[in-house]
Amino acid sequence: METMSRPLVRVLGQGVRWASSLRGGGSAFPGLFMEKLHPGFVAEELAKLPRGVVVISGTNGKTTTTKMTVQLLRSQGLRVFTNRTGSNFVRGVAASLLAEMDAFGRLDADVAVLELDEAHAVHFVKQVRPRICLLLNVMRDQLDRFGEIDTTRRMLRQVALATTETVVLNREDPRIAGLAEDLPAGTGVSWFGLSDALRPMFPSDDDMRDGLRQVDPGEQDSQVPSTQRPDADVVLRAVNARTVELEVRGAAHEATVDLYGVYNQYNAAAALAASLQVLGDDADVPALVAELGSVTPAFGRGETITVEDKPLQLLLVKNPAGFRLSLASASAQDYATMIAINDQYADGRDVSWLWDVDFDSLREGGVDVVSGVRAWDMALRLDYDLVRVGTVEPELEDALKQFIAQSGERPMRIFCTYTAMLSLRKILGGMTHVAAI
Repeated sequence: METMSRPLVRVLGQGVRWASSLRGGGSAFPGLFMEKLHPGFVAEELAKLPRGVVVISGTNGKTTTTKMTVQLLRSQGLRVFTNRTGSNFVRGVAASLLAEMDAFGRLDADVAVLELDEAHAVHFVKQVRPRICLLLNVMRDQLDRFGEIDTTRRMLRQVALATTETVVLNREDPRIAGLAEDLPAGTGVSWFGLSDALRPMFPSDDDMRDGLRQVDPGEQDSQVPSTQRPDADVVLRAVNARTVELEVRGAAHEATVDLYGVYNQYNAAAALAASLQVLGDDADVPALVAELGSVTPAFGRGETITVEDKPLQLLLVKNPAGFRLSLASASAQDYATMIAINDQYADGRDVSWLWDVDFDSLREGGVDVVSGVRAWDMALRLDYDLVRVGTVEPELEDALKQFIAQSGERPMRIFCTYTAMLSLRKILGGMTHVAAI
């Protein structure tokens, strides 16, 4: 930096980003280049945005909730910058900035909405203090990487403490809700939450450890009291197949949420709560609620790809809570089912969490193919729950081809960890159209 001007470094960074795109990969590499030559690049550029920065973090739902929030804000006329590649490290944000800037280094945006990995969010907020943060949940996830679950909470606490205006919290997760007590004077708190009837459907990590019963989305009666919970700006009151009933700033609304999984209906409530804080009094609530019906899945999060004229759904799973809710949302009948489990760094090396998932719902239809680096571990886990396994094939490409061939006329679904999902999308891209990430 002593011998090279910052504009020149930025131009070189854009060149590196362009060259990387031609080679078909390395979305974060240009960001690494900028980290080395211009460490203040991200902070300097984001400081120029008139509506500041929104950080979204937590164990489950970051990618989909970020996508929803971005779409909601854009529907209200805001120009939104986001790290849309899903690279949720600081260097990923830098790479996304390079991609969105014009040749003169200008970013056409009013606000940034950024998904950040819990650990890397801590480093990010040391450089960039967000105006608003949305903290979703704390679940056991990649304990080999993060350590104890309270370590994850401490990471999110640092994000909350760095926030300059408003922290949006999930009132149903005790580890998240407790962060409100730590905030400095002057920091606002906004809440999103559930009706009493829905609380058993979305157990916190403590609830799962204590054995709180899980319920079917249609079973909406509960004895869980709502005492001592703060009033929420957005409450998910009921779920009905493709529609949800919401209470927004005290008024009742019905919305379409055409995304796989009841957990995405809760993500919609979180995204709406964050959007209200960004927009303030300018928010057109009925229009925001209506826009939820236009949101499409984030890649690999219930994304449907057509293969040989049949739908194939990719369902990301990475921890007990996510896998449980994904199974609870799935129809047990009429689907061909594959499970692909890897144990790379991005997945988490420790797959013992699979033993905290109840696979009884797969017992009737069985699992046609199990694949991935930890295919045999997954097959053993299914055997303990008396779930029939058709084929165990660790090689993903061979497994996918067998799965498609064996599926017959049935629609297909694949529950997969993160790196398995990326590999499967790449393989599928050679067989059919797959949307770019």
